[in-house]
Amino acid sequence: MKVEQVYAFISVGDEGEGIIGQTVPMAGQMVFMPFVCADKARMESLKPMAEEINKRTGQKIKIIKFTNRKEIGRIG
Repeated sequence: MKVEQVYAFISVGDEGEGIIGQTVPMAGQMVFMPFVCADKARMESLKPMAEEINKRTGQKIKIIKFTNRKEIGRIG
């Protein structure tokens, strides 16, 4: 399966836009996990967490779907 689309949860504020996410424990440390995914089911599963962030912070959040795939490089 190829990634043909990407969904991102974007905060909107006076300073501009940014990707939201949450900090989760991973391998003994706290790691920031951005709310970015490649399928609609995962996007739907992230919505309740984004709604909770909105309730706690009042931050407006957009869900953006990117569909214009262009490979710009490779590593390895």
